[in-house]
Amino acid sequence: MASSSMGNHSYEYDLVVLGGGSGGLAAAKEAAKLGAKVICLDFVKPSPAGTTWGLGGTCVNVGCIPKKLMHQAGILGESFSDAKEFGWNVKSEGHDWNKMVTAIQDHIGSLNFGYRTTLRDKNVEYMNAYGAFVDAHTITATKKSGKVQTITADKFIIAVGGRPSYLDVPGARECCITSDDVFSLPAPPGKTLCVGASYISLETAGFLAALGYDTSVAIRSVPLRGFDTEIADKIVGFMERHGTNFMRDSQPSKFEKTPEGKIKVTVKNTVFGSEFDAEFDTVVLAVGRFAVTEGLNLAAAGVERNPKNGKIPCIDEVTNVPHIYAVGDVLDTRQELTPVAIKAGMRLVQRIYNGGTLKMDYDLVPTTVFTPLEYGCIGMSEELAVETFGADNVEVYQSYFKPLEWVLNHEEHDGVAHREDNACYAKLITNLADDERVVGFHYVGPGAGEVTQGYAVAMKMGAKKSDFDGTVGIHPTVSEEFTLLSVTKRSGVDAAKKGC
Repeated sequence: MASSSMGNHSYEYDLVVLGGGSGGLAAAKEAAKLGAKVICLDFVKPSPAGTTWGLGGTCVNVGCIPKKLMHQAGILGESFSDAKEFGWNVKSEGHDWNKMVTAIQDHIGSLNFGYRTTLRDKNVEYMNAYGAFVDAHTITATKKSGKVQTITADKFIIAVGGRPSYLDVPGARECCITSDDVFSLPAPPGKTLCVGASYISLETAGFLAALGYDTSVAIRSVPLRGFDTEIADKIVGFMERHGTNFMRDSQPSKFEKTPEGKIKVTVKNTVFGSEFDAEFDTVVLAVGRFAVTEGLNLAAAGVERNPKNGKIPCIDEVTNVPHIYAVGDVLDTRQELTPVAIKAGMRLVQRIYNGGTLKMDYDLVPTTVFTPLEYGCIGMSEELAVETFGADNVEVYQSYFKPLEWVLNHEEHDGVAHREDNACYAKLITNLADDERVVGFHYVGPGAGEVTQGYAVAMKMGAKKSDFDGTVGIHPTVSEEFTLLSVTKRSGVDAAKKGC
């Protein structure tokens, strides 16, 4: 059932989508499939370091895709010692940064081309231009050449995403790079400082350390804010034991380029106020992101935005202007995750043009942090569960274990086992007042994304601890731990695994 508003107006297009990232592309294609006349605008302003990229948005170009490929490169390097214990006569001759970057960028280029081709095949008009509102039904589209075109539409979807923030200190923009730049660096990064305690900072530090680079992380306060505190501490502890240097309570206050081409970083201790200098070849800032809405001239269309972060407050992806919508990272108080943007965009378009009723559910969204010891989670952290239900109503089941694939490797580095006993961890958080419904799922170990995804279905269906207990595990796997959990935190019993 097509919407009666489709084509029943005097504007050039039924729908203009601002932004060619995951959410924008999904929404544009879905709308065109339903018969809407759609144009999608996408334009990437170069980073301060000069990096730009093609159609597809953050995830494809400078986010999830290159991040996981570099993470995989690190995993492969760390697997050499495993392979030897399994009888393989292998020898590492080191890592070729340029070869990896070239292969990754070639793959991304093929994806960029594929997106353009798909838009054409789906009857979505594509324009490489920067859109800005003139009024509630009109935008200007400015191309790289400077040519400006005026476009009118019945409806708009804002899906322009976000970009990394820079520290407001001397030399930050001149000396530092961000996740916009690191995946296409033409030369090896060398000795690197990652600034920030975000998952982007820890993931970047993790794969750089695994690739053999001297890597440090400057943390101002708590790591992985918003995630489970206990898990965050485990991840940082593991990374630290395996070669990543953590500078706690530290905030850079100045960056300078030295005559030798290094970057001198002045670091301030946030507790004592003292300062010290350190030199690095590369500094990666991962201190947060902001929505790129400032240049959209939203005020001309009457669209409100949060002045603190540029994000757009919405109810079910609808802004305060009824025919203007927003999806993805521009949404205020919503997860900045590619699958969230895609699903929200598709469901929104179905409601607009096809009488759909399904709304995006932002609860129990699974995610994975691709640090060296991966972390998958669904639902509440332990702290949030206690805050929400009260400590007496929260039961925490836990288990420490070592994957079977690790057991043959007894190699040590500086007294630390390459494959530690009981480094991996499974935790379920239940609400005792609701028949032990599972409200939090946390897994630390290899293959976290693959382990976590399936349990997300169970939790969306309201799984209880008894459902996990009644499920037969697949042996021998790490995932089966969640079907065997019996030790609770409050019992005080040792949760370390002692056999298969």
